[in-house]
Amino acid sequence: MEEQEINYFVRIENADLDGTKSVQIALTGLPGIGMHTSAVISDMADVDPRATLGLLDEEHVERIRNVVTDYQNLVPVWMLNRQKDVYTGEAKQLLGSDLSLALEDDINRMRKIRCYRGIRHETGQKVRGQRTKSSGRRGSTVGVSRKKK
Repeated sequence: MEEQEINYFVRIENADLDGTKSVQIALTGLPGIGMHTSAVISDMADVDPRATLGLLDEEHVERIRNVVTDYQNLVPVWMLNRQKDVYTGEAKQLLGSDLSLALEDDINRMRKIRCYRGIRHETGQKVRGQRTKSSGRRGSTVGVSRKKK
């Protein structure tokens, strides 16, 4: 039996994915794609999600690339990670650096309009209603710090 050469890095959407991992796990290395999305992508590309990404031939990898590129047109709106863009109002699937830029832009907009969440982001406090009395403290202090006698 002939040993197949493994491709250690597979380039999809300007990101190098780990070729030693399975297709479903390797696709999660792309920002904006989680486990559920990667399962949907591998199903649409007609590729086994448990197959090693680096061992796939170029045809299968190209099919995955095409599905990732055209993902937002292939799935319903509720499966996208940005269902209503603030500025354009359209549904999008943000990937890679676009996702981090959009997140940063959203936080800056909240800070600018001085909403509650924006102020919490500004001051470095918890944003989503978690308790802050005893958890989420900065530094190495575990309990209550006492004054020395």
